[in-house]
Amino acid sequence: MRRQYERALITGATSGIGEAFADVLPASTDLILTGRNAEKLGALQERLAVGGRAVEIIEADLRSPTDRKKLISRSETLKTDLFVNNAGLGFFSHFTETPADDEAAMVDVNVVAVHELTHALLPGMIERAKQTGERAGLIIVSSVIGHLPMPYFATYAATKAFDLALAEGLAEELSQEPVDILALCPGATATDFQARAGAPNDMFDRAESSISVARKAMRALGRRRVLVSQLPMRFGLSYNTAIHRIASSGAHAYFKRLMRHGPKE
Repeated sequence: MRRQYERALITGATSGIGEAFADVLPASTDLILTGRNAEKLGALQERLAVGGRAVEIIEADLRSPTDRKKLISRSETLKTDLFVNNAGLGFFSHFTETPADDEAAMVDVNVVAVHELTHALLPGMIERAKQTGERAGLIIVSSVIGHLPMPYFATYAATKAFDLALAEGLAEELSQEPVDILALCPGATATDFQARAGAPNDMFDRAESSISVARKAMRALGRRRVLVSQLPMRFGLSYNTAIHRIASSGAHAYFKRLMRHGPKE
């Protein structure tokens, strides 16, 4: 596994797992950080651009086709060799009551942007890796929810299932190319995602730190294709157990327990 990259692009870099990746990558790796919050991006740049390290920030809303094209163009110019496709958006709510714009936003950020950026950047990453004799890296951040259909998170879970399938499919399809591809499926993680999504505060027993998730992902890149955080849910089931029970026709009972923790009216 290649552990040193020249330049990494990280989407959703202003908080949570995206920011953690920026923190755990070695100072020898230059960074391209993107997000919607210009103030937070500036603070990250100031904190991380030390010792001659180049840190470029690009304010971008991945729901916007124009912003996606801007990000692709700049990343190609700077010759990214590690791409952490991390930005995500979710809403914990009744499907029939969620505004159509919110539903579309989840698909735009979690599916369209992930697909478009990967499709545009991966060929150049592979070609440069062939020229240098090194290996490129691609991490697509899915979720344990990508393995589980979930009430109140139906659209979010579906988008993360897409991310998981895309990463796994590409890892096999490109297995003979100089690129390592990882589907990262975090469990409950100590970020502000849950609060922003409107999910119950007590939905999980405990959460893993985003730094821990990012470190595990970098260790796994090049060694495996899928990394799932195995943390217990509030219902007393590990994710692996929950997945097994759903596969064994236990979905009804599992969902019935989850429904007790639905969106607040």
